[in-house]
Amino acid sequence: MRPDEPGHIRGSWTLLVILVPLLLLGLPLLGAWIDGQALGPYLQFPPIPRPVQQPPFNAPLFTLMAAAILLAVVPFMRRALAGCCHRSGAASRIPLPWWGWAGLSLGCLSWILAWNRFAWFAPLQPHTFAPLWLAYILVMNALTFRRRGECLMTRRPGYFVLLFPVSAAFWWFFEYLNRFVANWHYQGVEGLSPLEYAVRATIPFATVLPAVLSTYEWLRSCGNPVPKLADYRPLQFQHPRCAAFAILGLAACGLAATSVYPTVLYPLLWLAPVAVMSALRALLGFPTIFAPLRRGDWRRLFLLAMAALICGGFWEMWNMFSLARWEYTVPFVQRWHLFEMPVIGYTGYLTFGWECGIVANMVGAFVRGPRSMPHRSSPDPMEIPW
Repeated sequence: MRPDEPGHIRGSWTLLVILVPLLLLGLPLLGAWIDGQALGPYLQFPPIPRPVQQPPFNAPLFTLMAAAILLAVVPFMRRALAGCCHRSGAASRIPLPWWGWAGLSLGCLSWILAWNRFAWFAPLQPHTFAPLWLAYILVMNALTFRRRGECLMTRRPGYFVLLFPVSAAFWWFFEYLNRFVANWHYQGVEGLSPLEYAVRATIPFATVLPAVLSTYEWLRSCGNPVPKLADYRPLQFQHPRCAAFAILGLAACGLAATSVYPTVLYPLLWLAPVAVMSALRALLGFPTIFAPLRRGDWRRLFLLAMAALICGGFWEMWNMFSLARWEYTVPFVQRWHLFEMPVIGYTGYLTFGWECGIVANMVGAFVRGPRSMPHRSSPDPMEIPW
């Protein structure tokens, strides 16, 4: 059977859907089991994070991490900003749709209610985060619609709606990983039963993917937003399958080791899932989010990273004065905060955007069927594709 035949594609897709959650959920547990740890605490649901005493700020390690991040990120930022947002064609004259104005109104009202403590609103005070993000999603889609006459919400409404429940499960996965590294915990949720906590958390978790992907669509709607990243630094492997096996092995070992050395390997929380999912896709013959890099096209990766970073800025800002909010306990870098997040921690949003793109692609393949994921890259290098 040829790799592009329907039966082979369905089989590969089924194997991918089985292996991705099996590895991502099982590898940290495997590491804890090998280390002789009790597995019960990691399997509790909901995984309510508790504050943990972490190693204090370490200036040499912070400097080393910051230098490595700057060396990796600054060249791309400079090149992207050098030719940022080349519009193609005439500027859109489409007015902001009514639901965009509704989103703006809802956002302003929710922001006021979230950051104040009105006595009459006290019973609903812990529930302001989800309306803020529903408003954000509406506004981002409205701004995209104003530029292009379409947006994610109007172009594929069924897919857009499906993103919400998938997003809830997607972020619960990171809550599960946080049990192994204890990098954040929540305030204002004391006294909740497990069921109450799960329900209250799931609703805002459901807005994560729609927010990031709507922001990505808005960035794309500029026409040619970062043209100088279309032909930058090609990245090719002479033996791609061997490279995929090596990347999968390293990522799997790293993810398993996070439960053994959490204070050192916690950055892998944001790196290893990308590597595991991409390597599996490559080995099973499906295109990965990194496929355009073979010709030096970094636009998709850059815009996904920027979309998540923009959302991250709003997440951290709106979290600052909310009643139910999170706080960070990140080893060695707990200094120089922007809102609650240590500044260096914002780099985690960059690869988180790639994870959102990978999951978005898998949701799109589920909606259209595995045959919508041909064994070749998308003709549009900035499409996820969905």
